[in-house]
Amino acid sequence: MRILMVGLDAAGKTTILYKLKLGEIVTTIPTIGFNVETVEYKNISFTVWDVGGQDKIRPLWRHYFQNTQGIIFVVDSNDRDRVVEAREELQRMLNEDELRDALLLVFANKQDLPNAMNAAEITDKLGLHALRNRTWFIQAACATSGDGLYEGLEWLSDHIKRAV
Repeated sequence: MRILMVGLDAAGKTTILYKLKLGEIVTTIPTIGFNVETVEYKNISFTVWDVGGQDKIRPLWRHYFQNTQGIIFVVDSNDRDRVVEAREELQRMLNEDELRDALLLVFANKQDLPNAMNAAEITDKLGLHALRNRTWFIQAACATSGDGLYEGLEWLSDHIKRAV
């Protein structure tokens, strides 16, 4: 299963990728380009493409859309100043024809921080309820502890099986 993991810079994408792959926290630097790893879960092999989120390289996201079955959109739940920007990027991406059938998993990351928005607030701010003809799910998560990450993969694996 081909998964594209995107989100604004510093949302925690690379930390999530390597927590899933290695089970440990790795020291990350801003991703210029991409990281790709295969993560096995419940007999499903997820090939996860983690693409850099800095504004100058977001136009490159579209080069990864082809054959993508699932999108993981990572949000820094503590970054209230940029949640509108996150919403705009998500909406722009979901309008792409190549992604019309892709499942959407949103990780509301950094739930361990005291000022973090909860999943319901992120759902509202990203406009997820307005999505029509899109199978989506939001999962509260903390990349550093791993909380919520496997629950997200669980949802993806369940829904991929239904789509096959």
